[in-house]
Amino acid sequence: MLPESFLNSLQGLPGFDKESFIRVHEQGEQVTSLRLNPAKLINKSAHTFLNNTIPIPWCSNGFYLAERPSFVVDPLWHAGAYYVQEASSMFIQYILDELVPDTKGKIALDLCAAPGGKSTLMASHFKEGLVIANETIKSRNAILVENITKWGTDQVVVTQNDPSHFKSLPQFFDLMLIDAPCSGSGLFRKDPAAINEWSLESVQHCSTRQTRIVEESVDALKEGGYLIYATCSYSFEEDEQMMDFISAMPGMQNIKLNPPAEWNIVASESPKHHATGFRFFPNKLKGEGFFVTVFQKQSSLVGGYYTSDFKWNVISKQAHEVLSTHHLISDAYTYISHQNTLLAIPSIFETPIKAVLKNLYVKKLGLDMGEIKGKDLIPAHALAMSNWVNLPYGRVEVDEAAALQYLRRADLVLEGEKGWQAICYQNIRLGWAKLLPNRTNNYYPTEWRILKY
Repeated sequence: MLPESFLNSLQGLPGFDKESFIRVHEQGEQVTSLRLNPAKLINKSAHTFLNNTIPIPWCSNGFYLAERPSFVVDPLWHAGAYYVQEASSMFIQYILDELVPDTKGKIALDLCAAPGGKSTLMASHFKEGLVIANETIKSRNAILVENITKWGTDQVVVTQNDPSHFKSLPQFFDLMLIDAPCSGSGLFRKDPAAINEWSLESVQHCSTRQTRIVEESVDALKEGGYLIYATCSYSFEEDEQMMDFISAMPGMQNIKLNPPAEWNIVASESPKHHATGFRFFPNKLKGEGFFVTVFQKQSSLVGGYYTSDFKWNVISKQAHEVLSTHHLISDAYTYISHQNTLLAIPSIFETPIKAVLKNLYVKKLGLDMGEIKGKDLIPAHALAMSNWVNLPYGRVEVDEAAALQYLRRADLVLEGEKGWQAICYQNIRLGWAKLLPNRTNNYYPTEWRILKY
């Protein structure tokens, strides 16, 4: 099942046990895990597949499931109440807890962010910070925007840029995560089809690309800032060799972490500079293949000057009055008009967000409030998904069948006060509908609707 050239390439690497490694892949166990959204509290007792879970030791909101349900028919999955994420990659939470316990005013970058698992994790961690989630590929960027929107946070900016573009923001970020595109061998058990795409040439190609990504983006890291480098590959060229490459960069120093021994995470050392990273093997722990290492930037060869003179449009007096009428004005936010919508921007990050808008291609920022038509607010779907507690309009609680009808963007017959209503399932918002005297208008986004199940 596994290529002999692949197995031979892993011989001698820390933690590699050929027989048990082959055996765990032949068994083909599928481990399903998810991470709860701490801002959207789920009633676990009312949710069948959450009644029998095992906590993931390195992530406080992460859980292993006893079996894999059909997430597409769970309304709470569409509502962003949890994110289905591979358990090993949730180790990023442990690293963030160790390195950045205080997030106030901190700015973090997820450089290779789609589909958004690590970005949503970072968004939950950086409660008083700002997260830039970047994805170069347009189609994958759209998925990233969707997942960030559903997660409900308003302190994430989504960009679509090549790593080299971040040179325009020198010494900007307190933390950078580079979950680098890789040969994908760590996911062979989860995705057996990937085995046919693996080759020694692919490993070398990925290593070259990883080198470029790190080299062209590291100027954007502040002095004292942290670089987290990760892959889902077992290959030396993409892991230990990359640690030596980063170690040789001016000012970069490897950071030692000490996860508990009972987690069975394998510490690994690079041959030249003796930098430490961590390998996750599916025959040693409950998760897929993963590698991660951490560096701190002790000094920088570039200054910290960047332009931030972006001119945005503050909302009109009429728009301000409408938002005030709906109790949506807060001193903690700056309200702007951008591309025909009203956005709420966290005021504390106004200057860095302007710098991002000036220097990068932005796909999403702040909280989309909606559009003003006369004295009415046409609420954006993002507003329903948001973690804001006090929203205008009423709420209509629906059962599972009606929730799925709503998510299919099908016709609904709902009872309640006429006008705009938030459709809720188990007290968590799914989106907006408008109740009229003889019908209900479904405003769930067409591009996100359930097509079949």
